Amino acid sequence: METIELRCEPIENHKMKTRCFDHIDLRVKDMEVAIEFYGKFLPQLGFVHESPGEDFHTFYAAGGDRPSEFFCLTQDTNHQLNGTRIGFWADTREEVDRLAKLVREAGGKTLEGPEICVDYSPGYYAFFFEDPDGNKLEICCRESPVIAG
Repeated sequence: METIELRCEPIENHKMKTRCFDHIDLRVKDMEVAIEFYGKFLPQLGFVHESPGEDFHTFYAAGGDRPSEFFCLTQDTNHQLNGTRIGFWADTREEVDRLAKLVREAGGKTLEGPEICVDYSPGYYAFFFEDPDGNKLEICCRESPVIAG
C-alpha cells in the first residue's frame, strides 16, 4: 500500500493536536435495541462510561484529565443504511476473537471472519459485522500497523 502525502506545509497547531477523532455519531432506528447491543461490547473496546440523553445515548472512553473520545447513538426512525463501515482497533488477534464472540452473543450479524484479510495489509486480522439496524462495523488488528511517512 502506498502512502500519499497531502500536506507539505507544517501544521501550525501541532502541539494542540492530540488525536484525530473526537466522536462517532451513529444513527439507529430503535434506541433501546441499540443500547442493549452496543452496551455488551463497547466497554470492552474502552468506552467504559455511559451517558443517556433525551435524544441520544453516549458511550465515553476513559479520559481522566483529558478529553474523551465517544461513540454516540442517535435515534432516527427514518435512518437509511449506506456503505459506511466503522472499524474499531484491537491489540491482538485474540482480542478480535473475544470481541467477535461478544458481538455475536449480543445479536450482531456476522458478515466475515474473524479472519486474515490478505488483500488489506500484511497481518490484517478482522471481524466484519452488522448491528441490529444493519450498520456495518469491524474490529481489526494490524500486525504491521500503517505508519504515515
